[in-house]
Amino acid sequence: MKCDWFEKWSTYSPNKLAVKNIESGLGYDYKSLNHGANAVANIFEKEYNLTKGDRLLVLADFDAEYVALLGVAQKMGIILVPINYRLSASEIAFLVQNSEPSLIIVAEEYRSLLNEVPKLLQEKVIAFSQYENWLTSASKEQTAEYTSKPLEETHPAFILYTSGTTGQPKGAIYTHGMMLWNSINTAIRLKISSDDIYLNVMPPFHTGGWNVLTAPILHFGGTLIMMPKFDSEKVLEALEKEEISISMLVPTMVRMLSESENFKQTDFSQLRYMIVGGEALPIPLIEQWNEQGVPIRQGYGLTECGPNITSLEAEDAIRKRGSIGFPNFYVDTKLMDENGVEAGPTEKGELWIKGPIVTPGYWKNPKETEKAIVDGWFKTGDILKKDEEGYLYVVDRIKNMYISGGENVYPAEVEKCILKHPEIKEVCVIGVPHEKWGEVGKAFVVFKNGRKEVSDITAYCIKHLAKYKVPKHFEVIEELPKNDTGKINRKLLS
Repeated sequence: MKCDWFEKWSTYSPNKLAVKNIESGLGYDYKSLNHGANAVANIFEKEYNLTKGDRLLVLADFDAEYVALLGVAQKMGIILVPINYRLSASEIAFLVQNSEPSLIIVAEEYRSLLNEVPKLLQEKVIAFSQYENWLTSASKEQTAEYTSKPLEETHPAFILYTSGTTGQPKGAIYTHGMMLWNSINTAIRLKISSDDIYLNVMPPFHTGGWNVLTAPILHFGGTLIMMPKFDSEKVLEALEKEEISISMLVPTMVRMLSESENFKQTDFSQLRYMIVGGEALPIPLIEQWNEQGVPIRQGYGLTECGPNITSLEAEDAIRKRGSIGFPNFYVDTKLMDENGVEAGPTEKGELWIKGPIVTPGYWKNPKETEKAIVDGWFKTGDILKKDEEGYLYVVDRIKNMYISGGENVYPAEVEKCILKHPEIKEVCVIGVPHEKWGEVGKAFVVFKNGRKEVSDITAYCIKHLAKYKVPKHFEVIEELPKNDTGKINRKLLS
């Protein structure tokens, strides 16, 4: 079937504002956005020989022009590979080699991050500004035509990289079918319609940036307001000025907004509710926003499924504090104990997910795919429990991941980097509470020569890791605690 949402809405609501950049005010109605995407698809096909299944890697801020690439992917069947611009050049080089893109689009400010990419791939790089010129010129002319390719629901729309517990990123395949059914689930539970105006401050390299609300809003013909960089004062201004009806933030952002001097003076009357994801929001913050007339919606999701898997109604936010609510419409779930038996009522178990919102696997990684998916059920690695009313709660993460400022950080990845330092014998990284970022990393290190100074270890991490992954605390110890099998006992470290 054809999955061209831009073409459909350019017919139904040609003059409706589809997407706008908050800084410049430049926007596209559905008709101009569709013509722009048509023109880009023609250029990619005729001048760059891109065909269905080819990967297009993008390294840029999330603006209106970036959003248009979703339409290009739906028309052509190319696969978008959004890359995290917070990573180091060496980390990005791995992602480029793994995804094997046929074309790379990079914004000038991030061009140096491709310095470690092989020369052969360097020849496939074009400037994001060049792509923008194609799009904006065609959107003004509104004459470009393109016949969209039929796409199977199983055909990939994205490869979204997540950090692996072994330290090697995994590319979750996100299909057009997943995007469709996630959009339907989202619209049913969050009551999305063409009247909604969504403020997006999430980055393009997270599934949240595309699939929490960007794709659902486009599917249902709403309006996107794009803010590539989070700024608490500008967000408050935009929520009022743009008459935003719905937005999604992570707890750190919510806290920063509430601490602003302008928070209580902001008119939130158009905001139906705020969606908060990434981690649980403290009750005092929920109450603070409720006092301003803004209900808080929380839920649960992950890159490989949905991501909108569960949702908690705003009226339950305080009564069912800590809950992630119920599974969304077209989602099957079960809790499995460590013996592979379904957990009973109120018992803890690992959350398994099944349905059309589950990834078919990881890109070029059959081993991790086989570990994650059993008979169509995706094993999340998260331990949950269900109360007497059926509400779900996250108890713990099987994986040792922690969340810093809304970013997932996997200790094994950080540990792998630190162990490359010639003087480090052992290391263990854990997440510890932080007032601003929620959690930050703390590294326990054992030196080979008994030294105590760690300043150069910090510098080493800054050079080789994204900033948010660099531990904020280091503690030198003589030996890491181990259990009977010789594995590091993380529970004894704090």
